[in-house]
Amino acid sequence: MIQLLPLHPDQAPTFHRWMRDPEVIVYSMSAFQDLKTLEQVAQWLKHTLADSKSLNLGIYLAATNELIGYAGISGISRVNRSGEYFILLGEKRYWGQGIGTAVTQQVVSRGFQELGLNRIMLTVSEPNAGGVKAYLRAGFQLEGRLRKACYRHNAFHDKLVMSVLKEEWPEGAEGSR
Repeated sequence: MIQLLPLHPDQAPTFHRWMRDPEVIVYSMSAFQDLKTLEQVAQWLKHTLADSKSLNLGIYLAATNELIGYAGISGISRVNRSGEYFILLGEKRYWGQGIGTAVTQQVVSRGFQELGLNRIMLTVSEPNAGGVKAYLRAGFQLEGRLRKACYRHNAFHDKLVMSVLKEEWPEGAEGSR
């Protein structure tokens, strides 16, 4: 149903459309809250694609090649063999269909098999129940809580820290879960 392929600078208008929808970015990284213009989004995408310490992949529908989101691993430390998983499913009509779980499993597998990572972590806003469920289904474990670490909708909420280790990850997990 989906395939993970490179992103391109000319996709900034798609990202800009997603970032103009508060529901899409409510639990995304704080930088998205400040990107308002197409030019700002284009600069962010250019910088993101040039980041050598990140794996950035577009989430495309296999049947149509439509870009529906992006995911990857940022802050890759070759010394510590670790990184931080992220995902943004920008097209809301595909929410709740298991795409997030499938993408997470594929990206984590790449992190362990292709990048040689030992640990992949993430943070997720506690009110993002769908995200928490997807990460648990994908094999992440809860490590801890960052108290009142995020401010959205005029209130603070906790962020959960989750991780998965290579030794916990079955080979070929994306096809076996």
